[in-house]
Amino acid sequence: MKVTVESKKGLKTNLNVFIDKKTIQEKINKRLIELSKTVNLKGFRPGKVPINVLKNQFGKAVYGEVLEKTLQETSSKALEEKKIKVAGKPKLDLKTYGEGKDLNYTLEIDELPKIKLASLDSIKFKEYEISVTDNEINKRISDIAKNQDNFKEKKETESSINGDLIIFDYESTVDGKKFEGGEGKNTQIILGKDLFIKGFDKQLLGVKKNEEKEVHAILPPNYPKKEFANKKAKFKCKILKIKKPEEILINDTFAKNLGAKDLNDLKLLVKKQIQDQYKMSFDAISKEDIFDQLEKLHKVDVPENLIKDELSLITQNLKKEDIEKNRKESEKIAIKRIKLGLILNELGEKSNLKVEEQELRNEIQKQVQSMPGQQKQILEYYQKNPAAASSLRGSIYEEKIINLIREKSKKIKKSITSEEATNILKVEHEKRHKHDKNEINVSQDKTHSKKTKKTVKSLENKKKIRKK
Repeated sequence: MKVTVESKKGLKTNLNVFIDKKTIQEKINKRLIELSKTVNLKGFRPGKVPINVLKNQFGKAVYGEVLEKTLQETSSKALEEKKIKVAGKPKLDLKTYGEGKDLNYTLEIDELPKIKLASLDSIKFKEYEISVTDNEINKRISDIAKNQDNFKEKKETESSINGDLIIFDYESTVDGKKFEGGEGKNTQIILGKDLFIKGFDKQLLGVKKNEEKEVHAILPPNYPKKEFANKKAKFKCKILKIKKPEEILINDTFAKNLGAKDLNDLKLLVKKQIQDQYKMSFDAISKEDIFDQLEKLHKVDVPENLIKDELSLITQNLKKEDIEKNRKESEKIAIKRIKLGLILNELGEKSNLKVEEQELRNEIQKQVQSMPGQQKQILEYYQKNPAAASSLRGSIYEEKIINLIREKSKKIKKSITSEEATNILKVEHEKRHKHDKNEINVSQDKTHSKKTKKTVKSLENKKKIRKK
């Protein structure tokens, strides 16, 4: 095999690949010998079919198979030999080929740019330490308490009012006939919330324990049995219990019911929760700031084919007139995304960052723990969807790169109150919202995290070949 560079301009490179006919013929003969051991032809014993007979009968098919395999193997070797990192899929153009002929073809390649990484020392980001007051902690605990259902059973002589919890059995009919789904046992509703069937609650106001009450209501339009949707139904209700809401005492018992050791421990947990929520928001902001600085620090030529692919991605849901109207802005966004993806990928490679299988398993386990009762479904999802596991691996990899940048950058620590934190986040939100509007909403992404994944992923497929 002989590989020569025909032309090179910017990131565009054309390679010429030549394989002599002798090499091709050797590959064909080898394949015919393999076939002779397995092919059964009438008039010949198994494994005893002459090569020339096989060539006459299967020659064209064998040549096609050998040609395809040779193109794949030699094109990969050509790229390795010339140490070319490919952006996207090279275009292959056959010049000469055929049985008894030399094989000659060209590869038109978009190369990945060589990136000279700048020092990360000049990058700055803020890290806030949020001080949370006792009043804020107590308010959060009070809000938690308000959302906890706490009811005490009423006496038999007491009537129901709004806010009470009613427990009842019912049988319902439409036009005097029972229907599937028209019965309920130990059904619970809180009067005034109107969450069962519209208008149902009001008719249970004033009832008492053990009372029987007939309620009329219109079944909702989305009732599972369509033939009964919007039909008037009669409900015979047997009131089992009536409970009135009771204020929850915020004490050690309340704290223990929420999984804390005592009330003081609960306060510490709530304080950390508040601080973590702020930290998550500020981490997202600092990440954006780091990306902006990183992009400005590096001069990178972006391959045209990657820009074209990215433009297709970010404008796929836009109307034709909007695509044309916003082409320049869309191209600017595409270039920035690709540039960041290339820089991040280079940082990861130069720092030998990898995602171990255990790290991937740990991240999946976190998802399992955050969704109790759905462990089997989550595990099956990742087992059956390699793309989802790959995407998760990409997120972990990117986070490692971000952490690396933070370690090498200048951290500016600042202590602020939660009120100051809220104001900063409000200003940042407005700034980002304005920026998103300027970007004509060509993408639903709110961070560069998703924006760079496609570019990084495309690098994994860099040696696939596309024929002209």
